[in-house]
Amino acid sequence: MLRERVSDNVYWFQSEIYAQVTAGVITGPHWAIVIDTLAMPEETLAMREFIEHDLDVPVRYVINTHYHADHTWGNCFFPGSTIIAHSRCRELLIEHGIPALETAKKHNSTLRQVKIVLPHITFRDSNLNIRIGKKNLTIFPAIGHSEDGIAILVEEDRVLFAGDVFMPLPYLVDGDIDQMIATTKQIGKMGLENIVQGHGDIILRGEIEAAVKENLGYLSALKKVVRTAQRRKTPIEYLESIHVADCGKSRVYLGGLAETLHQHNLQSLFKDLEEN
Repeated sequence: MLRERVSDNVYWFQSEIYAQVTAGVITGPHWAIVIDTLAMPEETLAMREFIEHDLDVPVRYVINTHYHADHTWGNCFFPGSTIIAHSRCRELLIEHGIPALETAKKHNSTLRQVKIVLPHITFRDSNLNIRIGKKNLTIFPAIGHSEDGIAILVEEDRVLFAGDVFMPLPYLVDGDIDQMIATTKQIGKMGLENIVQGHGDIILRGEIEAAVKENLGYLSALKKVVRTAQRRKTPIEYLESIHVADCGKSRVYLGGLAETLHQHNLQSLFKDLEEN
């Protein structure tokens, strides 16, 4: 697990095991807030060890940016903490998270300790605000990657924990491309110092404009490719011939998963447009 201090009392963690998934912690004088958990139990436990022993504070709140397993299945390793999420996150964990974990446990013994802990505090459309120490956090809906996505802005530092709505390669299979475009544009106008992506490295102030432009360009390219595929006699073969680099993204992103995720994007978007 990688770790870095983003600003005073704000830390970032990145998995070295699974898809460069990230998490964060913000500390006050008496307690801490964790943003997301990591995919594997040992990394989430290492994160908790650092917070409780090196930073010497207990975790009072865990915020889940969305319901996907790599961001929520570590909730159980923060016993006594209050979980905060979008109301749809709670619903989706019940609908999909609980059965998915039961299936995963049959194939992966490292998950035997894991159990789903549902959010205790939820919100839907309006913002939620929390003060910790001298920092104000604004939690707001950030949909596109999933329908329950939220982001967390550390107001004083202009640091945004964006969850998976902002990644080195936008991923749409459980989301909506138009909503992601709208959220990405919103993020680009926020005057940020740093973006903590749901996967991948921290984006610094001087890199934000280019990263937003690149993601919007990729999403636009996906739309064009899928519209072209709809006019082809063999659309699936055509989609399979369009590589991630053809749409302006590097295949080395996310530890080499970019090409696979890109194909998932194309197939999912094509299916959505065909159905609608």
